[in-house]
Amino acid sequence: MVLVTGGTGLVGSHLLYFLLKKGVAVRAIHRKSSKLESVRKVFQYYTEEADSLFNAIDWMEADVTDIPALIRAFEGVTHVYHSAAYISFNPRHFQKLKKSNIEGTANIVNLCIENNISKLCHVSSIATLGSTTDGSLIDEQVAWNPEANNSVYAITKYGAEMEVWRGTQEGVDAVILNPALIMGSGHWSSSSGVILKMVANGTKYYTSGGVAIVDVQDVVKAMIMLMESEIKNEQFILAGENFSYKELLSKLANALEVKPPFKFIPKWKLDLVRRLDWLSARLTGSRRRLLKATVNSMYNESYFDGGKITRFLDFKYTTTTETLERIGKNYRK
Repeated sequence: MVLVTGGTGLVGSHLLYFLLKKGVAVRAIHRKSSKLESVRKVFQYYTEEADSLFNAIDWMEADVTDIPALIRAFEGVTHVYHSAAYISFNPRHFQKLKKSNIEGTANIVNLCIENNISKLCHVSSIATLGSTTDGSLIDEQVAWNPEANNSVYAITKYGAEMEVWRGTQEGVDAVILNPALIMGSGHWSSSSGVILKMVANGTKYYTSGGVAIVDVQDVVKAMIMLMESEIKNEQFILAGENFSYKELLSKLANALEVKPPFKFIPKWKLDLVRRLDWLSARLTGSRRRLLKATVNSMYNESYFDGGKITRFLDFKYTTTTETLERIGKNYRK
């Protein structure tokens, strides 16, 4: 039996599909507020047998911070895919991030130790890596810099990685994956789906930053291949290609058959919008829509080398053209 955390998220839902297609017995935990139908919708992008596959999942209500529920979820489990995470760049959410990402991962690791789990796959983020000073691509050897202006999300995801490495010292075989911006079908109101919706609605602005992207199917393929291999206690960046934001948004616009962005917005203008957004939130109690960490990331060029996994496995990244054409087609359905 395989246990999947975060099964209702972008990575988790695609992972569940490919595990089930391989005939793997799968248990997936979900929070009470999770929308299970989002998983069925993802399955429908792949097959007309979505319902039968979805019904084969052993769903169990449990949060990664709920130890008694997790103890029950681990019964009969041999392998664990840990993709659950709380995502926020708002400093006010630091305690929630810490509890879910660090304490939650510690709980998963501890139960892996207690239950003699054969292998753990932990989905982290490129946010836990440092930056290069010469503009070269960032790889797995570029260490985390605690003195950098790290987001609260990055801090807690790095803390989660430390829990996994601790587990490897206590007998757990594990692999850590650090995906770039994950592009995939479904979950259009979260993760990269927010960017897709923005482009589909006809945004005309672009910024000067750059980003690495990876197909969700490549992330899932890497997870399964690594778990089925003899590779252990290794870390892998997953990044197919690097693009400036203008390039990426233009390619997305072409895939969605809409007009690409054509107007550069300088950072000072977007920063002004952010400050007005902050003031509005303070006065009305509304939800912040633009955070300082978000603005900074839109003007930073963060380019990554995802080649290590191709040297360890017979692994090939999907072309960006193929990825975006598939996503654009599914988005228009």
